[in-house]
Amino acid sequence: MVYNKFFGFKENPFNQTPDSGFFFESLGHKTALDALLFAIRQRKGFVVITGEVGAGKTTIARTLLRKLDRDVKTALVTNTTISPKGILTLIMEDLGIHYRNGSKDKLLIQLNNYLLEQMASDQNVVLMIDEAQNLSPACLEEVRMLSNLETEKEKLIQIILLGQPELRRKLELSSLAQLKQRISIQYHLNALSPEDTKNYIVHRLNHAKLNGEDYSGLFPEGSYRLIYEFTKGIPRVINNLCDHSLLAGYIAETKKIDEAIVRDAMTTIRHG
Repeated sequence: MVYNKFFGFKENPFNQTPDSGFFFESLGHKTALDALLFAIRQRKGFVVITGEVGAGKTTIARTLLRKLDRDVKTALVTNTTISPKGILTLIMEDLGIHYRNGSKDKLLIQLNNYLLEQMASDQNVVLMIDEAQNLSPACLEEVRMLSNLETEKEKLIQIILLGQPELRRKLELSSLAQLKQRISIQYHLNALSPEDTKNYIVHRLNHAKLNGEDYSGLFPEGSYRLIYEFTKGIPRVINNLCDHSLLAGYIAETKKIDEAIVRDAMTTIRHG
């Protein structure tokens, strides 16, 4: 980013990509991450994490992948506008399974055999599906069928669904009642509070700074309040506004991102 050298950043502090290195442990984000780690380690089976667009669900998923032990194998599905058979093939391909193409039933048999082999080797297998609200009811039912793959004592695969609030509404469909009954942990990720919004910004600035840089006065208190009012505490929107604000500060050749600078950035976003 053009302003990094001007402000003394080693990297862009407000990049829009879900970088786990910038993971911010708000109470909500930490609770969601801890719930996922607990569910995987205890082989709880089905977990659902929901949140508004840009609330940080994907960043939690990336952070989770970084924290998992070596005895955990993962499949991450992000293409959720897909057929029931298609999601099975995606899972098997992401797990690196050498499978023979065939009917859904034949694919399930091959997946079950793979999962039994992994359990015999003390390996845990985790399936994460991002943007799960886009899955059709038929696909969600196919995912539910995967939760039937189990021994007498343990689940063979841990399934994590991450999605927008629409996912919660879908799970209320009568056709998905069996899936809802299988969910062991369900958590909704709320937006950041005003205090956490400020702490989130400071956290990202400090993570991106070069040694010795001091950003304590970069955003005055009034700017933090204005940022929260505009973003409603949604991390992706915070990143966008702070990025535009730093660019506006760079253009104005000022290292104080006051309310006037933030308002200019807000205007740019509104007309962007």
